[in-house]
Amino acid sequence: MKASTNDQNHKRRHARIRARVIGSAERPRLSVYKSNRYLHAQIVDDAAGKTLLAGSTKDVAAKDKKMDAAKKLGLDLAKRAKAAGIEKVVFDRGGFRYTGRIATLATAAREGGLQF
Repeated sequence: MKASTNDQNHKRRHARIRARVIGSAERPRLSVYKSNRYLHAQIVDDAAGKTLLAGSTKDVAAKDKKMDAAKKLGLDLAKRAKAAGIEKVVFDRGGFRYTGRIATLATAAREGGLQF
């Protein structure tokens, strides 16, 4: 049997998470993607197939350290979501482990007022 690559494992984890995590109009999905350099997050209404908000550490805090940039992105998304009338979301970690930058972004979004 052929060994799975990291990419295949990541796709499998992401598919397993997405099978359970679905965003709606009342409670959209906060989806996170992590690259080696940046963190991208968007708030998506899956029922309508629309991205309601999006942000990236590239825009918010490109010059900061990765963990600081993740915190700024979480706070920025929460502030913009509150302004758009979004208070509750479901968190989609995108197949990434809930540690490091992913956990920092989630904690900052909660501090900013998002509930999940």
